Amino acid sequence: MTRNLWCPVLLSLCVSIAAAAQEPVVPSQPLAIDGAVTHIYKSIGQTELRLHVFAPSGVGSGQNPAIVFFFGGGWTNGTVGQFVPQAQYLAGRGMVAIVADYRVFGRHATSAFEAIADAKSAIRWVRSHAKELHVDPARIAAGGGSSGGHIALSAAVLGAFDQPGEDMTISSKPDALVLFNPAVDTTHEMPPVLVERFGGRGAEGSPLQHIHRGIPPTVIFHGKADTTVPYADVERFCIESKKAGNQCQLFGYEGATHGFFNPSRDAGKWYHETLLEMDHFLARLHYLAARASARP
Repeated sequence: MTRNLWCPVLLSLCVSIAAAAQEPVVPSQPLAIDGAVTHIYKSIGQTELRLHVFAPSGVGSGQNPAIVFFFGGGWTNGTVGQFVPQAQYLAGRGMVAIVADYRVFGRHATSAFEAIADAKSAIRWVRSHAKELHVDPARIAAGGGSSGGHIALSAAVLGAFDQPGEDMTISSKPDALVLFNPAVDTTHEMPPVLVERFGGRGAEGSPLQHIHRGIPPTVIFHGKADTTVPYADVERFCIESKKAGNQCQLFGYEGATHGFFNPSRDAGKWYHETLLEMDHFLARLHYLAARASARP
C-alpha cells in the first residue's frame, strides 16, 4: 500500500524535474526595447539573435558613426539592456547606438567561442546594413563590459571564429573600442568560469596573447580593486598594444570593483565619470561633433 502511494509522488517529482530541466537557466532576453528599432541579425537553428538600434534624432540620410554594445555576464548570463543608458546617451549625442544579444551558456549551452562569433556577426550585419541604418561603415565602434568587453575586443583582435557561411568580404572588425573592465587574458585558471567556458582553450580566445599592429583605437575603464578581472591584466594589455604601435588609453579607478561603471553602483558616480571619458574619447576620433565639457 505504501509503495502504491509513493508511485504518484515519484512520478510527479520526475515530471517536475524534467520540466525544470527544459526551462532556461537565466531569463530570456526581451524581444524589443523601448525607444529602439529591433532587428534580427542572426539565426542559428531555432535561435534568433536581435540587436536594438537607438538612432539620433534627425538621422536623415547621412552617414553617422555607430557603436555596438555587448553585455557582460561571464559568457553565461546577462541582459541585453545593460548598456541601454550609454546607448541612449550616445544617440542623444548624434551616434547610432546599438545593444546586441549574443549566445551565452545559460540560455544556449554554448561556449565563449560562439559568443565571439556572434559579436563578429553583429558588427558585420551593421556594416552590411550601413545604408539602411544611416551608418558610416568606416566608423563602427564596439563596446562592452567584462565578457562583453572581451568579445568586442576579440572581434578586433582575433582573426578566427567568424561564423561560417557569412560574407567574409564584409569586415567584422570594429573601428574603435570602448571597453569596461574587459577580460583580456583568458588563460587564467581562476575564476573557474574561464576554464568552463573556454574548455581548456583559453589561449585561443585570449586577446592578450594575440596582440598585433592594427588593433583599432581603444579606451579601457577599469576598477583598481577589481578581483574578477585583475587591473594588472589590462595594464599589461595596454602596454603591449602600444608597443605594437596601437592606441590604447587606460583609466583606472581607485577602490572601484568589477561592474563599477553601471548606473546602479555608488549612486551612478562611476557611470557618469566613465560616460564623460567615453564622450571625450569618441570626440577625439571625430565620432562625436563636440566634446562634452560638463557632467552628462
